[in-house]
Amino acid sequence: MKKGMVCAPQPEAVEAGALVLKSGGNAIDAAIATALTQTAVDPFMCGIAGFGSMHVYLPGSGTHQCLDFHARAPRSVKPDMWEDKLVQECEDGFGFILEGRVNEVGYQSIATPESLRAYAVALEKWGTKTLAEVIQPAIDYLREGWMIRPHVRRFWEQIEPGGRVEHIEYLRGSPATAKIYLNSDGTMKNMGDIIRNPDLAATYRRIAEVGAQDFYEGEIASKIVADMRTNGGLISEDDLRYGKPEDTELLWTDYRGHQIASSPPPGGGIMVLQILNILGNFDLGSLGHNSPEYIRVLVEAMKAATVDKDRHVGDPRFIDIPIEKLLSKEYAKEIADKIKSGEKIHVPRLQKGVDQKETTHVCAVDDAGNCVSMTHSIGMPSGVVTEGLGFVYNGCMGVFDPRPGMTGSLAPGKARFTSMAPTMVFKDNKPTLLIGAPGGTYIAMGVVQGIVNVIDFGMDAEKAVAAPRFSATSDIIEIVNRIPRFVQEELEAQGYRFRRYPLGFHFAGVHAIRITKDGIDGGADPGRDGMALSI
Repeated sequence: MKKGMVCAPQPEAVEAGALVLKSGGNAIDAAIATALTQTAVDPFMCGIAGFGSMHVYLPGSGTHQCLDFHARAPRSVKPDMWEDKLVQECEDGFGFILEGRVNEVGYQSIATPESLRAYAVALEKWGTKTLAEVIQPAIDYLREGWMIRPHVRRFWEQIEPGGRVEHIEYLRGSPATAKIYLNSDGTMKNMGDIIRNPDLAATYRRIAEVGAQDFYEGEIASKIVADMRTNGGLISEDDLRYGKPEDTELLWTDYRGHQIASSPPPGGGIMVLQILNILGNFDLGSLGHNSPEYIRVLVEAMKAATVDKDRHVGDPRFIDIPIEKLLSKEYAKEIADKIKSGEKIHVPRLQKGVDQKETTHVCAVDDAGNCVSMTHSIGMPSGVVTEGLGFVYNGCMGVFDPRPGMTGSLAPGKARFTSMAPTMVFKDNKPTLLIGAPGGTYIAMGVVQGIVNVIDFGMDAEKAVAAPRFSATSDIIEIVNRIPRFVQEELEAQGYRFRRYPLGFHFAGVHAIRITKDGIDGGADPGRDGMALSI
């Protein structure tokens, strides 16, 4: 085997991680170098003021766990503080639209930042490189500049059909943001233009010199808190000081002789495993890939998991989650029997809207067999940059339920549900697939289809992530334009409703590395800009 492989949606970040492997670093070093470079060259998808989940498998030390770093509601929030502002729930359950957009854009949309602290902790626990070493590629891109790629530009110009703010508003979220990402006349920069961010380069140099803790208790923290106080933000000194990543136990299931491990709540791994448990009751191979019946079966499994997620899954610190029931084979068979009978599962929604998918992913494996699957994000970007610091804050408050008494209701220190599902597949106690995705509520749906493509249909990683996908997180089946219309028409005759997208690649940005006895192969979702690179 070569020294290893890195796979992610940004070529610049993949190269940074691969070069760390080439220099003798391990998969942890490579993953963090990749992640930090992602924060530089895809700043509205992830950042040091974001959150995430890192799935780590280190066979040499017997380590296999998640390092979860979920953003939590600031201590100053109140359960009913936005109750009178509710306009509607997003169609797929990923957030709420409020009057004044206070939860979407601006200072009150920001939850407690956790990413940088988690990167540093991961390096200290399992890495061989220092934070100063792995942050240097990001500094170089921030100082010298990076090109606006197709997916970056497409995201910036996206207009949400369901009533959310136009994405250009993220670039106008604060004067400091506009100064970096817009032209002087307020227009959007073009694909191929160069973005430089000297303020963030300086912030990263300080972090390299004095350590990540400065972001939470030092000079950088002081600037953050002062900006929050001036502009009505919710983040306080205590929010920054007392947050920390958590070591968590993985969730597991068996699927056709493979063992699947994924992230626990408030992450979305439970949905991946529940859907696979349901699908285990069907011979998917005999149905034919993306046939009408294949799509019907997967769609109903997706809807069943979505209903259970909406009712039961959130922050385990605040609610009791019936994990044992949701992941039981008996419960999965009950659902499968309903699907076999032709029953259509209904997904309740308050009103119509649309989801957003501002997240990214990295898979990394090294020559010692160490594996990392990490999803990290800023949620929906707040659009806020503190003058002189250069990074965009997360906008995670947008997914909390403004209605008191609900699973996802606001509470001080509470983490919202996140669909992140960094996942690994094992066979005979050896890893065979690392997989994960950005994509909001599409994440579980994309990850499941990638796993099924490998296990049930024998695809390699590249084919598995490129095959046409679909999703159902409401009563509408969403499909890419590469799924034939005659397939759609057969299901419409059964009473199903569809939303066809003009895109050929959609519904999460799935990235994967497959490990076989013959070596490793990787697949980067063609709908994003990334690649898989071995060294």
